[in-house]
Amino acid sequence: MASLKEMRNRIGSVKATQKITKAMQMVAAAKLRRAQEAAQNARPYAERMAAVIANLAAGVSGDGAPKLLVGTGQNRRHLLIVATADRGLAGGFNTGVVRAAREKINALQGEGKEIRLITVGRKARDQLRRQYAERIAASFEAGQSPSLATAQQVADKVTELFEAGEIDVVTLVFSQFKSVVSQVPTVRQLVPAVVEGGKTIDLKGAAYEYEPDEETILETLLPRNLTTQILAAMLENQAGFFAAQMAAMDNATRNAGDMIASLTLQMNRARQAQITKELIEIISGAEAL
Repeated sequence: MASLKEMRNRIGSVKATQKITKAMQMVAAAKLRRAQEAAQNARPYAERMAAVIANLAAGVSGDGAPKLLVGTGQNRRHLLIVATADRGLAGGFNTGVVRAAREKINALQGEGKEIRLITVGRKARDQLRRQYAERIAASFEAGQSPSLATAQQVADKVTELFEAGEIDVVTLVFSQFKSVVSQVPTVRQLVPAVVEGGKTIDLKGAAYEYEPDEETILETLLPRNLTTQILAAMLENQAGFFAAQMAAMDNATRNAGDMIASLTLQMNRARQAQITKELIEIISGAEAL
């Protein structure tokens, strides 16, 4: 059994850990509000752009349609963009995204598809590198705050691979922020652009003529939409990360409190047993005299 000094040291260590987890919980809660607002503010823009693309795509067909809209006509080479956070201590947040990516990879491999990966966030890179190092085409760090510059770098790399004829389909894997207690790993196809079932703009029966034509507008708009969707996913990830970290640190703080109570009880029992033993020795010695 541990000595009283060892138990006091252990209790002190757990208390120090509890202070750290409590501080991290408070920091995550403070950052969550701003991250949640940023993610929610980005959604209308992304949805509106998708609606515009859906309306434009309705009047485009044939060989003149942009490749980012209709794809290469093949479904053999797939690129997965896996977006997580750079840091951990957030429960199963990062693991959930990587698990969804692995399930998608396994499903595509079962169909005989070729797989390439782009990771956004150190956790995605570190976890996927163990098993798919040779398939990773590029890696990017999410950074402390999602930025348009980082999203543009990812989109540029995707466009480079697509124009080089190295990929046919692009899929984005990220965690969609639902609420403080719910972050859902989401798989979304970016190329070919998915416009079916999207919310289109109601023209109220009016006929529009585009200048320049739809194909030219889409040639400019689709690469920008790619950047927008990646940035929106990074913002969703950041909000989800802080929510998951806040919950994880709250659980850690509670567990530390339970451990402190348990260790304190054990220490008090050991101290009482030691006092009782000393009293018995003193009484026995007195009786022997």
